[in-house]
Amino acid sequence: MTLRTNSFKQTDSETGFDLKSSKNSINLKNCEPMKVMLETTLSFKNRVQGIINSGLNKEVDGSIDKSVPSILLPEPAIVFSPRPVSELDAAVVTLQKVYKGYRTRRNLADCAVVVEELWWKALDFAALRQSSVSFFSVEKHETAGSRWARARTRAAKVGKGLSKDEKAKKLARQHWLEAIDPRHRHGNNLDLYFDIWFDSESTQPFFYWLDVGDGKEVNLESCPRVDLQRQCIKYLGPKEREAYEVIVENGKLVSKQTGLFIETTEGSNWVFVLSTSRTLYVGQKKKGVFQHSSFLSGGATTAAGRLVAHAGILEAIWPYSGHYQPTEENFQEFISFLQEHNVDLTNVLIGVCKKPADPEVDVLNLYSVVC
Repeated sequence: MTLRTNSFKQTDSETGFDLKSSKNSINLKNCEPMKVMLETTLSFKNRVQGIINSGLNKEVDGSIDKSVPSILLPEPAIVFSPRPVSELDAAVVTLQKVYKGYRTRRNLADCAVVVEELWWKALDFAALRQSSVSFFSVEKHETAGSRWARARTRAAKVGKGLSKDEKAKKLARQHWLEAIDPRHRHGNNLDLYFDIWFDSESTQPFFYWLDVGDGKEVNLESCPRVDLQRQCIKYLGPKEREAYEVIVENGKLVSKQTGLFIETTEGSNWVFVLSTSRTLYVGQKKKGVFQHSSFLSGGATTAAGRLVAHAGILEAIWPYSGHYQPTEENFQEFISFLQEHNVDLTNVLIGVCKKPADPEVDVLNLYSVVC
């Protein structure tokens, strides 16, 4: 800013002004200095808005730097509780205690289920292996009564459920070995080694001969030791088999545990057993792992076979089971069960029952196997 002043010491001629110009001169004699106050306000509103609106591109080293508009988030609202802080702290502590209590009870409940299942397996394993000392040491003698007691224990496992249904089917002979074997190796594989043991006329019990006795080095080409030890059938405990229990609702097969309709997948075999208490179990067969004998841990069944179902609607049934080899009478029991539960069999494909190929073993043969 340029200030213009007039000097009073010079003559009018020197200044180049005429007399009339003096009338317009500024008189500073009685003027007081003005107080000038500068008020400033710092604001980036217009600058930021200008950058956003212009979409300004800056070229740096030949590259274009595109400015990205920043996102302004709203400030979080702070809500104040009318309750005092001490009460709020106490409420938090109470909530934590309730949650920890629930978590503890849940863990204890899960442990109880696991313990119950483990106890069942431990007792079952002990019952199967409660052999005399001669099972582990041939140097110690065992009485004939102890031998028969062990035979009865193992025979009872195979015949479990017969007291409820005299017409029920036990496992076929070759699969009795599977049931009484603590590891439940596949019965067909055990049967091959059983023939070798039988022909050898060994005085050692079969499983002792097979695992630690004279036959532990026997390795058959038709069933190598690797396959014998690998193919172990899963035997379900009381809690485990609940996942396979099936009920009939409005003529459709429904999983009791999940409430979902039974849906058999294409290209796989689905098997069923009807227990002597008339409880139906259905599951997918896995060769050498899960088969008919898995459901009831080798116990007797009223009926057994295969089925096909989609969306719970039964489409086909076959009375086929290598483990139980059901008869026509057993199959008719299953058909009666379906009819009692209002299952429409009009369009159901019903297979033909085949006559079992192998006879059942008698109790004397069982005695020679386990003793």
